[in-house]
Amino acid sequence: MNILKFVLYTGLGLVSIAAIAIGGGFWVLHKSMPQLDGVVKLNRLTAEVRVQTDAHGMPVINAANRVDAVRALGYVTARDRLFQMELMRRKSAGRLAEIFGDMALDSDIKARTYGFHRETKAILAKLPPAHQQYLQSYADGVNSYMTESGKLPFEFTVLGYQPEPWTPDDSLLVVLGMCDNLTVWEERSERMLSVMEKTLPDALVRFLTPDTDFYTEQLLKQAESLRPAQVIPIEALATALADQPMDKTVLAQLVQQSDFMAGSNAWAVSGKKTKDGRGILANDMHLGISVPNTWYRIELNYGDTHAAGLTLPGTPLLIAGSNQHVAWGVTNLTGDFLDLVQLDINPDYPDQYRIGDRWQHFDEYPETIVVKGSAAKQILVKQTIWGPVANQPLLDRPVAIHWVALDADAINLNLFDLEQGETLEQAVKIVNSTGGPQLNVLLTDDKGHIAWTLMGKVPKRFGNDGLVSRSWADGSVGWNGYVEPENLPRVIDPPEGILASANDRRLGKKYPYVIGHQFGNGYRAYRITQQLRQTPKIDEWAMFNLQLDTESELYVFYQQLALSILTKEAIAGQPELAQVRDYLLAWDGRGDVDSLGFALLVEFRKELIKSVFTPFLSASRQADKNFSYGWSYIDTPLQALLNEKPLHALPDAAHYPNWDSFILSQLQRSIKHLQAQHPGVALMELNWGSINKVKNMHPFSKALPILGSLLDMPSEALPGCVFCVRSGGPGFGASERLVVAPGHFDDAILHMPGGQSGQPLSPYYRDQQDFWLKGLSMPLTAGKPEHRLLLQP
Repeated sequence: MNILKFVLYTGLGLVSIAAIAIGGGFWVLHKSMPQLDGVVKLNRLTAEVRVQTDAHGMPVINAANRVDAVRALGYVTARDRLFQMELMRRKSAGRLAEIFGDMALDSDIKARTYGFHRETKAILAKLPPAHQQYLQSYADGVNSYMTESGKLPFEFTVLGYQPEPWTPDDSLLVVLGMCDNLTVWEERSERMLSVMEKTLPDALVRFLTPDTDFYTEQLLKQAESLRPAQVIPIEALATALADQPMDKTVLAQLVQQSDFMAGSNAWAVSGKKTKDGRGILANDMHLGISVPNTWYRIELNYGDTHAAGLTLPGTPLLIAGSNQHVAWGVTNLTGDFLDLVQLDINPDYPDQYRIGDRWQHFDEYPETIVVKGSAAKQILVKQTIWGPVANQPLLDRPVAIHWVALDADAINLNLFDLEQGETLEQAVKIVNSTGGPQLNVLLTDDKGHIAWTLMGKVPKRFGNDGLVSRSWADGSVGWNGYVEPENLPRVIDPPEGILASANDRRLGKKYPYVIGHQFGNGYRAYRITQQLRQTPKIDEWAMFNLQLDTESELYVFYQQLALSILTKEAIAGQPELAQVRDYLLAWDGRGDVDSLGFALLVEFRKELIKSVFTPFLSASRQADKNFSYGWSYIDTPLQALLNEKPLHALPDAAHYPNWDSFILSQLQRSIKHLQAQHPGVALMELNWGSINKVKNMHPFSKALPILGSLLDMPSEALPGCVFCVRSGGPGFGASERLVVAPGHFDDAILHMPGGQSGQPLSPYYRDQQDFWLKGLSMPLTAGKPEHRLLLQP
């Protein structure tokens, strides 16, 4: 009896403690709820600013001038997204370990090595006075919220610290963080290719790393690529197979799936293709999706300007959107804007490296990284004339990181001026002059004209193409500045009235400068272009519906391949394969939540990529234990091998007599993987929605899983796939969907995952999630005001 009482009382005590903790948590959350109505004094305003908020938390800022509008933007963004802004500036500055401890140390070491926190001061000094003023006004608005509201987001209470004042440098750190997100992957690519060059025959390297695929070739029939598809180098493949190590465990994780890249879709149609002559733009930017969402919705009215769209919290830049004259959207260029420079170290004095015929001392920057709960970490960053020395050597040789993002002369905020653009010609010039992340930009104007061009600085290389690491010491290899803005590629008003970008390669070898080596697979751009060509008169709804398109023709190859080896003889020997055949035949060609067969095709392709290529790359792994192979055009060499099935290049001849038996084994392995992940579910019941689920998580939910249901978006079936126009997977996908024609805001559409607010108890925390998940439209501009805030000087 006493034991029962003890268990009972202990249980009640734990429940009470949990209830108090949860109650305390809700009290903290409730206390941080921001003010949406009333009057607030805002330092340095020149006139009153009215902020109206609609039923989805979208602010409309009405100001007398742009400086006041930017200051108010800083205030309302901090009100809704301050902790998100805090994380972004800390990540770029290398200061996450101060609040998260050892788990963030590697991230901080990388950021301190880059030296973004030093670079921002040089960038700020080079900006035009007007842009400096906007950054300061934005910082003033952020700081006014922090000091005057008394309502900090709950995350600061949980972590037990007060945020430091916001500065213009912090906004630049956020911009550099986006450069990091979109382009730093090129370092991994150059490391991979440098190892492959050293360890594999050239014919094999070129076969494995083309810059084209079937769909890109259909789009660019006359634009010959720099690295076209190659014939199968059977002799080189056979030699690579003979050199495999006895211990196959060293080859684990050698081939990486690189399908999800920070990419996007954007397209524009001119007045030739629309019902009334208007030009229309569509843009959905594909990024990792967390809570809150990457973008912040805003509508601005000041002077003669009326603009609406998306800002990046922490900056006052309208990244995608429209005013009454011009609309713009962006996709990642996925080019090559980073080189690893091999360093020749003085054998007698290792603190020196060679430049020409002389030895140069490294510049050194000692860095102290404060680590919560641990001793501070001391590191020494070595700097060369080309950039910082990477923490990780390449093939046992130190390398310097020469990257556009680390050049203060290559970063500016000219995109500010697009918000007030009045003509397409003016907008193209603004885009071409802008420094920052390298992006494709699609534009349309109120006269029905359209354009595609690039923003961001593109290096003018000499002596090499940037594909692999080289020494720059003797001056025969390097960069000679950047492509002049007027020489950046552009297309204006093409005859068919269509322009589309989906991270695909848009240029061939005739363009005089090397922009990149592996762009996005061409399927999305091909599908978008084909659909637009087939639609006679296009309106906003047609554009929006195309953003939701889930057809995935690329997987037809793998469906037909699987069916071809599920012969009568194979099924007679293994009758259970009949169900597999029926499952694959049930596929409807789409990535919808109820699509059958698609889950197996996705897994089958992954298994083939891994099993086909791993045996050919063992020499590269033996030369570099960190080596892994991933390539955006990986289907080009894969499908060549699977079509021709050269016997001397059979990946595992010791276990399989021919390619068909090898392929069948990979299909069976794929089935086992699916069944292991979904035990008890019959194959014919396993639809795509069972696999592809939303996983949009708050940064705290892993550490505090008990709050996951409150902080995260619900895990629901998600339509789309990596090779669908509607791109999406767990934690990745369209971070927004925008459709707009300048001057026609009433017909414009914009939705995004999650909601406008980062406050979990806010009605605006998750209210847009269903619109995004279910493909429902929301207006670009705000609806009827539900809250009114008056900001006064």
